[in-house]
Amino acid sequence: MQKVASKTAFGILAALSLAHMLNDAMQSVLNAVYPLIKKTLELDFGQIGKIALVYQISASIFQPLLGYYLDKKPNAWFLPIGMLFTMGGLLGLAYSTSFEMAMCSVFFSGIGSSVLHPEASRLVSLASGGRKGLAQSVFQVGGSTGWAFG
Repeated sequence: MQKVASKTAFGILAALSLAHMLNDAMQSVLNAVYPLIKKTLELDFGQIGKIALVYQISASIFQPLLGYYLDKKPNAWFLPIGMLFTMGGLLGLAYSTSFEMAMCSVFFSGIGSSVLHPEASRLVSLASGGRKGLAQSVFQVGGSTGWAFG
């Protein structure tokens, strides 16, 4: 039996890279607004550190758990859901009136990142047409560009 090679779906890779760029651009805004929320909410550097910690934990620790889940039950709807969590968290942060509200907002923003990355990576692999290194690189360029523009 002859193995049929599938083509790399560059349109899908471009869309996933764009989603990655938008998500990571929104995430990178957090670093820029720490001085603003420090002043506005009258926080100290310890509290800003806690806000950064909550974001980093929610953006990283949950990724492998969601990746495990999505390997078993793939669902492309997790991409827009992740983006909504990210945007909702940032909007919540913009309107935060307390340290606790800011903590909750960055937690949701981090969850958005945790949701988007595993599912997008799974779809990148499917769209790769066997050229997984190239496909993952195209996807990574989107994220790096987002961090640069954010």
